[in-house]
Amino acid sequence: MYRKLCAIIFSVLLAVGILAVMVIRVWNDLADALAYVRPLYLIPACFICLCAWFVRGGRYQSILSRMQVSISLIFSTACIYISQTVNLIVPARLGDLIRVVLLKHDYDATISQGLSSIIVERVFDIISVAVLGLCAVVFVLNAPSWVLMLLILPLVLGGIFFLVLILTGKVQTDNKYIGYVLTMMNEMRNASLTPRSACVLAVTSLGIWILDTAICSLVALMFGQDIPFSIVLLAVVAGNLVKAVPLTPGGVGTYEFALAVIFELAGTSPAVSTLIAVIDHLIKNGITLIGGAISIMYLGDWVIPELSESIKKRLKDES
Repeated sequence: MYRKLCAIIFSVLLAVGILAVMVIRVWNDLADALAYVRPLYLIPACFICLCAWFVRGGRYQSILSRMQVSISLIFSTACIYISQTVNLIVPARLGDLIRVVLLKHDYDATISQGLSSIIVERVFDIISVAVLGLCAVVFVLNAPSWVLMLLILPLVLGGIFFLVLILTGKVQTDNKYIGYVLTMMNEMRNASLTPRSACVLAVTSLGIWILDTAICSLVALMFGQDIPFSIVLLAVVAGNLVKAVPLTPGGVGTYEFALAVIFELAGTSPAVSTLIAVIDHLIKNGITLIGGAISIMYLGDWVIPELSESIKKRLKDES
């Protein structure tokens, strides 16, 4: 457990270090960048961010319904809020596993259903982000080669994932553990491979990341920067793909760094690029924390002790 706590402390320090280096590098230019800020753009940015969370909740509700777990939109959104709030505190996306606890407590869902629903959601997230990124690259001249590789890899992995689902559809076995994996495969297949479910998940996933990009565009306008939507989309895509690697809690630091790099390559000044990246992530994480707190109050007093025990157990198991 102490080893895991050391890893958490290291990841937090890494996030702080990255942000500190980014800010120190442009410190002398920050005053000029802030001189013409128009804070009114924060209002629509926060509103869109809130709407995006309910779209996420609707997608998660749809995934679970295909696994015979019927939940309300409010509960599904609360589950995501709480899990993402925990992800902002601890690294390695341990917060995602909190949903398994919430679903089991209120809806008696199985562990496999909880895990399968998370995997399906993450796969569609990564694939949709990569697809949007490739669309954006078409309109961005001289995009770095590493960006292209960053976009192709998730599509390859996603293709392998769906191929495995298809190939395991006819496999039968009496082995206990292999049978458990095949059960999860079947649940994921039901949730993602029917024409209706695939269409719903694809549309909602693309919509989520377009809304995410719109938030960042509004932040750019807040600083008087009329950055083309394709550039903003590419930056948000790069940020979220880098963020998927659990180096820091919630991808703090790594997300901002990726956004700032893309904006600078597109010609935006370093100071403004840094501010756009930091405030964009601050808005999204701020709404997450507020939504997480409200969701915990909504679900009841049992949530905090259960979450605390679940995190402690997870840390102990991985120590």
